[in-house]
Amino acid sequence: MILALLAVALPGLYWDQGPETAAVLERAGIEHIFVPPAQQQAWQGRSGIDVQTADLQQATKLAEPGVQFRMNRASATRSPWITANGWEILRSPAALFYYDAKGPAAELAAAEAFAYGVRAVIATDQAGLEPLGRMQRFLRGLEQADLPTFADIGVIDDGSWETGELLTMLSRGNLLYRTVDAPDPSLKLNVRLGTPEYPTEQAAEPHVLAAKVRSDLTDEQRSLRIYGSTVVVARVMGDAERLRVHLVNYAGAARPVNGVRVRVLGRYSQQKVAADGVEAPHLADVRVRADATEFTVPEMKVYAVVDLYR
Repeated sequence: MILALLAVALPGLYWDQGPETAAVLERAGIEHIFVPPAQQQAWQGRSGIDVQTADLQQATKLAEPGVQFRMNRASATRSPWITANGWEILRSPAALFYYDAKGPAAELAAAEAFAYGVRAVIATDQAGLEPLGRMQRFLRGLEQADLPTFADIGVIDDGSWETGELLTMLSRGNLLYRTVDAPDPSLKLNVRLGTPEYPTEQAAEPHVLAAKVRSDLTDEQRSLRIYGSTVVVARVMGDAERLRVHLVNYAGAARPVNGVRVRVLGRYSQQKVAADGVEAPHLADVRVRADATEFTVPEMKVYAVVDLYR
């Protein structure tokens, strides 16, 4: 079956086997696959599975998303190192992306790709089929929302490794940015490496540079802040009337997060949440103030989407 319009933005399994294996996919709940161009004709007309072709030679490979818990030498405590690809996706949002994500990482890859609204194919092993199938079903049930990227910071992206490292740290720190070709006066802060404010040599320590950007923006001016987790990364889309907050738990379903507190600037009187694998998801302790809205996501496995309305 030709890919349905609804499924265009849905991440799919990369599957190079023939239609005789369709029963394996159906048992795993896989609803959307990408096949090599040579397999397209063989899969044509197969009911129950959306099929699209993908040439991996034309795809940009991304790292397997996840978290590594490392020993922090300074404090002798475990601090998480998040492998997230949002910064690279934002550099080339029109590209086709490819993940090689084993086991449960397959559903995390699907959540990440969907949060950034990009075309993505995911190769996985047998252990990853059912988690990916579950995530596909959840994503298919979400309301579609065509909203622009919501940002506080504009980063003039010269394509360099140094700027890429800065983008990585901004993403992990939940500092909302978008890449721009020139300073955007509508944003609260613009950052260009190689200027007196942000010397290129500071990029040798990207975490320090990201901390300076955060300080220059100030926490009071941050449109979004997250409390209670160091492994949840957000992406925010929105316009004058609505925000959509994507929350991805990079520790995965094996390490669910309980009690994530979110604060967004602005008064949003209506709220709605969807969370994968959570029965009757809801928001707790919602507080709508004149200048900000706060709420808690009580339980989160891999992915949650919060829609806020004025």
